[in-house]
Amino acid sequence: MSLLNPVLLPAKVKAYLSQGERFIKWDDETTIASPVILRVDPKGYYLYWTYQSKEIEFLDITSIRDTRFGKFAKIPKSQKLRDVFNMDFPENNFLLKTLTVVSGPDMVDLTFHNFVSYKENVGQNWAEDVLALVKHPLTANASRSTFLDKILVKLKMQLNPEGKIPVKNFFQMFPADRKRVEAALSSCHLPKGKNDAINPEDFPESVYKSFLMSLCPRPEIDEIFTSYHAKAKPYMTKEHLTKFINQKQRDSRLNSLLFPPARPDQVRGLIDKYEPSAINVQRGQLSPEGMVWFLCGPENSVLAQDKLLLYQDMTQPLNHYFINSSHNTYLTAGQFSGLSSAEMYRQVLLAGCRCVELDCWKGRPPDEEPIITHGFTMTTDIYFKEAIEAIAESAFKTSPYPVILSFENHVDSPRQQAKMAEYCRTMFGDMLLTEPLEKFPLKPGIPLPSPEDLRGKILIKNKKNQFSGPASPSKEPGGEAEGDCPPSASVGEGTAWAGEEGTEPEEEEVEEEEESGSLNEEEIKKMQSDEGTAGLEVTAYEEMSSLVNYIQPTKFISFEFSAQKNRSYVISSFTELKAYDLLSKASVQFVDYNKRQMSRIYPKGTRMDSSNYMPQMFWNAGCQMVALNFQTMDLPMQQNMALFEFNGQSGYLLKHEFMRRPDKQFNPFSVDRIDVVVATTLSITVISGQFLSERSVRTYVEVELFGLPGDPKRRYRTKLSPSANSINPVWKEEPFVFEKILMPELASLRVAVMEEGNRFLGHRIIPINALNSGYHHLCLHSESNMPLTMPALFVFLEMKDYVPDTWADLTVALANPIKFFSAHDKKSVKLKEAIGGLPEKPFPPGSLVAGHVNGALAPLSNGSAAHAVALAAAGARAREEAVKEAAEPRTASLEELRELKGVVKLQRRHEKELRDLERRGARRWEELLQRGAAQLAELGPPGPGGCGGRRLGASKGSRKKR
Repeated sequence: MSLLNPVLLPAKVKAYLSQGERFIKWDDETTIASPVILRVDPKGYYLYWTYQSKEIEFLDITSIRDTRFGKFAKIPKSQKLRDVFNMDFPENNFLLKTLTVVSGPDMVDLTFHNFVSYKENVGQNWAEDVLALVKHPLTANASRSTFLDKILVKLKMQLNPEGKIPVKNFFQMFPADRKRVEAALSSCHLPKGKNDAINPEDFPESVYKSFLMSLCPRPEIDEIFTSYHAKAKPYMTKEHLTKFINQKQRDSRLNSLLFPPARPDQVRGLIDKYEPSAINVQRGQLSPEGMVWFLCGPENSVLAQDKLLLYQDMTQPLNHYFINSSHNTYLTAGQFSGLSSAEMYRQVLLAGCRCVELDCWKGRPPDEEPIITHGFTMTTDIYFKEAIEAIAESAFKTSPYPVILSFENHVDSPRQQAKMAEYCRTMFGDMLLTEPLEKFPLKPGIPLPSPEDLRGKILIKNKKNQFSGPASPSKEPGGEAEGDCPPSASVGEGTAWAGEEGTEPEEEEVEEEEESGSLNEEEIKKMQSDEGTAGLEVTAYEEMSSLVNYIQPTKFISFEFSAQKNRSYVISSFTELKAYDLLSKASVQFVDYNKRQMSRIYPKGTRMDSSNYMPQMFWNAGCQMVALNFQTMDLPMQQNMALFEFNGQSGYLLKHEFMRRPDKQFNPFSVDRIDVVVATTLSITVISGQFLSERSVRTYVEVELFGLPGDPKRRYRTKLSPSANSINPVWKEEPFVFEKILMPELASLRVAVMEEGNRFLGHRIIPINALNSGYHHLCLHSESNMPLTMPALFVFLEMKDYVPDTWADLTVALANPIKFFSAHDKKSVKLKEAIGGLPEKPFPPGSLVAGHVNGALAPLSNGSAAHAVALAAAGARAREEAVKEAAEPRTASLEELRELKGVVKLQRRHEKELRDLERRGARRWEELLQRGAAQLAELGPPGPGGCGGRRLGASKGSRKKR
């Protein structure tokens, strides 16, 4: 159980990194080279370097994107720096000493920090070990206490020349409210003047925690504490804390035998760890402050940390995974204008992307080097060779699983295509997969190899052709027809690709025009369409064709045709519009298609601003490569990055069983339950926030769910915080409930914090199956998915198996039958007692005739006996009606019960109804009694001396007496 034993432990910093190493830091722009000592702090939070002037520069480990050494590190261009490092000498070992650290808030805005060591191979060790710290799962997903500890470490390293902490650093670190910072410093008996300084020895961790508690009080946690602590005593015992953990922090769906609840002896260790008071620790008691730090600790991570590691089966066929994919990878801005960069290939691969795109075009004389650019636009060019070099360096730094290079090939020169193939062979070496694996031949019905089978390999996606000689380029929008024969087919097709069905004369004319280099009207229209330049791709020549095996692009014909051919190595690409059209018309067939082979979805060509479509709808259909513009950090890209952060950042996520098994049918538009999958009910209560902004502003929180179309789609939003308080705002609102999440494995939750005016402050997107129930601090990320040190939300999450209202009572009974039936019995007894207040027989048999013996009533005469019997029968019927009315209160229907807020309300209502029934029954009884007496009086014979008269008179007297 993670509450007692965290799954992940923080990264260990090697001793030599903490001790430091002498380097020379250089900058090409300023042409300055300065000696520095480079270090990593012992906890692994910062990489920092100290100049000879004692000035320190910090680099947050979470902001580092890459480290490079040797030929991949930056090389000085200015002659001044080249002379400093003696680079022009023939036996110079400069490349063995280089180190470059790349940092930045996103993939485009990058800063390069360049170092040269005094010894050889030092740069390589630093590059590898610093990158290992960066890639550790807890670096970006640390607990709240870790992020707060980072602030303390930085404060104690930023010392003035006297070796003290300047108070102004506190104001810079907590800029939202200066007066509150001053008050917090005063409460800890520390100086608060702008020019004052604090001795580091006077500011240990215990004082820092007191400072934080004073600056950011947590009354909402005090309320939680109060509801569980010992009565009239300001502490929790280990028994109380155990009860809190088992009731609130534990997932109620867990099996008690497989996942035993926490025990008091286990919980004692948590009190020892988090209670600040030594006296309380000795007594085994937890104070409210200790409760705060317990809820900030790694044991209370909002994430199921085991999901951050590689936890999925990686031996399934390649098409059984979602694959992190990029579109037009080389672009740094829009699709029409902007810079192209080989650096983007490094950045997307380092971010875990496993499929990158290369738009290849013919190079210009005299070099005739193939280039990569967005055709017929104003974007700049990069050399094909540079892109391949960048891919070769970064392909497997983040993930060891296969990389797919999606070529959009417009190079209609056999010589230049041969040059491209040669670059791939020489630069990739053994990483390039040129032949299919022996166990997985390219034959119909044979599945694709798994990511594990293809570990460390690079696959080429390019048109495949069989040639017996030089061939003229051919063009077919969307790739080759799926009717093509497998690569083993005979080559007698001339210029057409092998086995093409019925090449039309018009297509041959287009080919000739393309050969001459001109564009006709049809091609210009195609350029302006959603497909973009993908429809203008040329045929691959022999050298490039020989590199293609498991990823062979083809033109999509129909789902039925694909099923008939049954070739797993054939892939089709669809624009988002075409894919959406297929999905809306034949969703089940689309899912079945993706069980068998792969599909790639890419943005429509009219997205000139490089915006993205929401990938969720295509993941719902099992599409493997949902390609996005990585340079644009909009909501779709944020969702993509957040999801692929899991499973060890491998770039591969195993699809649900229903999207893999051919014997199961899955409709992503289903609104009913999915067989064998238990739907989930998710409830989230946004309680409070901490350090949400650097300004005093009013804030609000948005909560949103992404999933199947049948899932709850509502976006919830809190009210604005009551005051302009961004340090510790509190929202006292009802929980936000997503009642029926059909397939939790496909759904994710987004929580975003905005300030008044809809300005983004931070957010977090987490898959539903990676969430933990209970009270948690949700540490926020930036728009580019970088962790933010200060901002966090305090939330309460509760996840349950979805149960329809019809079966709610049955579920309660099954969960705890003894409790259910005892409550049911108590309720029945109470109801009987309430009804028992009425006389069981308000009119006993014969009471109207022979029941008044004590009242001097004699038996009726024979003449009036028949009338008396008839009257008695009528009275009996009236009594039965009255008893029935009193004894059978109206029962509430299920619909009414649903509308009631609770059992108490229902009970009060029943009691009131019973009282009303009692009153009505009593009135009815009196009325019937009077009516019966009146009828008896009318039946008696006239005469003053008659016995009938005496009886009536006696009856009157006895009635008055009663």
